[in-house]
Amino acid sequence: MAVTITAFERSPDGGKGLARDMRVRWALEEVGQPYDVRLLSFKAMKEPAHLTLQPFGQIPTYEEGDLALFESGAIVFHIAERHAGLLPDDANARARAIAWMFAALNTVEPPIFDRALAKILERDEPWYEQRLRVLEDSIRKRLSDLSRRLGDADWLDGAFSAGDLLMVSVLLRLKGSGILGEFPNLSAYVARGEARPAYKRAFDAQLAVFTAASTG
Repeated sequence: MAVTITAFERSPDGGKGLARDMRVRWALEEVGQPYDVRLLSFKAMKEPAHLTLQPFGQIPTYEEGDLALFESGAIVFHIAERHAGLLPDDANARARAIAWMFAALNTVEPPIFDRALAKILERDEPWYEQRLRVLEDSIRKRLSDLSRRLGDADWLDGAFSAGDLLMVSVLLRLKGSGILGEFPNLSAYVARGEARPAYKRAFDAQLAVFTAASTG
């Protein structure tokens, strides 16, 4: 059945591939699954038609036949379970890959996302500098742990998996911050993710939407 995902009509990230539809696009490209994209305005994201698919009025959503999903991690997990290439065949390795998916979204991403949000919404507040230091200290602690675990390996647990896809997606939010560069093995890890042909196809597809919106 045809797969349709939703994405921003005008992405606030400026086409940098940070919006969460990018994770789903990348997963679909990795497994060779064609997909359509329905673009939404911010207004349309809060209308009943979309809220029936995504109760919090966000993107992405995933539709395939009578199945509708929301939350990028859940969608990537569904894709990985339905198609070969993103989860190992070995049961124990598969379980570890899923654990890394959860780690990316639940342990590593929260302070990174909060930092990005603070830089947008709290910059003029009197507590901003202290808030930023606390968040960046938390990020560095997470990255230090992750860096130690990754070591000299290419990927987190053997072959590339959905765990790596989500972890790289999360770490990409730190590009330009200077923080990621403090951990050379993590910088190289992210670069390996970006170099994957499936990532490049997904990135180009989402960038084309932003470029069209900017010139239209």
